[in-house]
Parts: sequence; structure tokens; C-alpha cells
Amino acid sequence: MAASKGPLEGLKVLDLSTIVAGSTASSLLADFGAEVVKIERPGSGDPLRNWGPFVNDISLWWKVHSRNKKSITLNLNSDEGRGICRRLVCQSDVVIEGFRPGVMERWELGPTELHDLNPGLVILRYSGFGQSGPYKDRPGFGTIAECMSGYVGMTGFPNSPPVLPPVPLADEIAGVFGAMSGMMALYHRDTVEQGKGQVVDLSLFEPLFRLCIPHITMYDQLQINRERVGNDFPDAAPRSLYKTGDDKWLGLSATSQRTFESLAGAMGMPQLLDRPEFRDNPSRLENRDALNDELDGWIRDKNLDDIMEQLIPAGGVVGPVYDVKQIMEDPHYHARNDIVELDDPDLGKTKLLGIVPKFSDTPGKVEHTGPSLGEHNYVIYGSWLDMGEDQISDLIKKGVF
Repeated sequence: MAASKGPLEGLKVLDLSTIVAGSTASSLLADFGAEVVKIERPGSGDPLRNWGPFVNDISLWWKVHSRNKKSITLNLNSDEGRGICRRLVCQSDVVIEGFRPGVMERWELGPTELHDLNPGLVILRYSGFGQSGPYKDRPGFGTIAECMSGYVGMTGFPNSPPVLPPVPLADEIAGVFGAMSGMMALYHRDTVEQGKGQVVDLSLFEPLFRLCIPHITMYDQLQINRERVGNDFPDAAPRSLYKTGDDKWLGLSATSQRTFESLAGAMGMPQLLDRPEFRDNPSRLENRDALNDELDGWIRDKNLDDIMEQLIPAGGVVGPVYDVKQIMEDPHYHARNDIVELDDPDLGKTKLLGIVPKFSDTPGKVEHTGPSLGEHNYVIYGSWLDMGEDQISDLIKKGVF
């Protein structure tokens, strides 16, 4: 029988980051069983708690993004608070921080000091532009990373302004890279370096830049400066969105020769394969507008469901453009447990995203939503540092916790 906690059970993660990037990394680790302790500023907590929308004055962003984590409060601006942080570091496998470069060093919590305390520690350091380079001291949020990665410059339609994504894309991709690189560093620690940890330097712009491949090589070799092309894919065709006869939108991709041949047959238009302008991908790219016109003419007179029923059995790679209501109603999402329901003390019964990806033996579990501020002060300071309740209460009164 599969274990419920996940493959990272026993891993201890201390999360000093705020808002999205580092919190995405720790959220992924927590989903798979790591004990993630979120350090928050006493009184105000993580700024993510102020992101709307709200239910009963509680941020839904916080509830979802900080699920499975434990919240403690600690004033890192005080000497006593930093001393307690060092003691927590000694109990940790991973520390995640997202301060501007130099802040942790000024607090005497930089990598040198932390590795002196805990040589096996893996330190994930998030910042806008990384720990080195001429921009390292600039403030940076994900929006600027999206702009400077090249992603936003390519997004949108020709002759229209560039378009920002509607989610904190750069932050969340940086979070995925952080969780991945943290696991790599732990693997190296435990299999190669005999217990030696290391620092992982994570900017917000580079993970998204890494996914904008192979644009650097295209520019270097061919001087191609990628421009906005709307919903088309610049390097293979057809791939776009098409409006159906019942006023819905269909996504279609036939970017390999075999899938295009299957599509033409499924549409009852095998003659497309005989036309020289559509015979292979270079030809289809050169005549992309004409090809889109052919597809649009076939799709726009048919209902979405009818199109799906005709094309999918024949190998057509198509799908509807969903909104969240349609996602919530889709049986495939439910069959894969992609939407789970919890009984939350603040929200009551509430649905949220399930665990991704799916492990066969150690699948992980959503145990609870984001905790209240300092909810786990007594539990963590007691179990990690052997503090008594009276001592913890006194430190809360002093403003250290």
C-alpha cells in the first residue's frame, strides 16, 4: 500500500522567504512530506497574507500557497531572534531565503556562518537578479524577471503591446527550479560529498530565461530576434486557437508531420497533403496564414463537442480552452485527484489543487491549508529547540516571537 506522507518525510526545511518564489519551492517540498517551517515577521507575517481575494479577511493565496507548512514567528531584526534562527538552522536540512544580496551577511546569517553551524546544510538563495553581476543589488519581483527574461517581449500579437502573464509565472517557475535544485544538492550531499552542503543561487529571471530555448542560439547563428506571433508557434505549424461555431475556442496542435497527416485525414481534407504549400513543416510555416484560413473555415461552422468527437478518435491533438468552472466540472481532473477537498477551520469545506506529480508508492498528501500566523510556535520551538511553554510565552511578550 502506498504511504501517505511522501518521499521527503523526515526532511526539515526552514523557509525564511516571502511571497511566491521561495514559498513555491517549500510548498512543493511540503506536498511530498518535508517538514517545512515558515519563519514570519511577528505581528504582520508574510506579505502574501495581504494578497486578495479574501474570505473572512483571510487571503486565499496564503491558504493555498502555504498548505502543509508550519508557521512560526521570529524577529530577525533582533540579536536574540537571529540567535534563535541559528539554533533552528542547526536542526535543518534546507534553508530557503529571499532577501536582497548582502542582508543575510549583515545579520551574520550568510552561508559561511550557517555552514560553520551546519556543514550539511543546503541553502537556496532567491533574489531578483542573483548573488553576483552588475544588477545584483537591484530590487526585483517576478514581473521584472518576466520582462527581462525575453518571455514578455515574445508574448502577444504582432503590432500590439507585449503582454504580462496573469499569474506570477517567473516566481513560480523559479520555485520549481528551487525545489529541483534543492533535491539535487541534497543528493550530492548524501551520495558524493559525505555530508557537505552547498549554496544554490536562484535569480527570478534565469529560470524563465532557461525555458525560452533555443532563442539565444537562433540569434547567434541566424540573427533571428523573436517577435510576437499571437497564438501561433513560430517554428512549427499548425498550432493555434480557433473559434468554433458555438462561440467557443479550440486549441489545435499538429506540429509533427505524422500528426498533421492524421489531422487532415480526420477532417476529411486529405487534399491538404497534396498541396505543395502544406507538404512539410517548412512549407507550412511559410504559408501559415493560408493554412490557418483552411482550418478556420472547417472549424468555425461546427460545434466544439462535434469537432472533438470527430478528431480525437482519429488522433487529432485538440482540446477546449477551459475556464476554472469547466476545470472544476471535468471528470478527468477528478479521476486524477487534481482537486481535493479539506475541512478548513477558517473556510469550512474548501477545494484546492491536488498533488502534482503522481508518485506510485509515496504520493504525498495535502494535510492542511496555510496556517494562522505563529500557529506552530509552541510545537516547533518545543520540539526543535526543547523550549518550555513559559519560555516561549515570555519571548512572545518580548516581541522576539
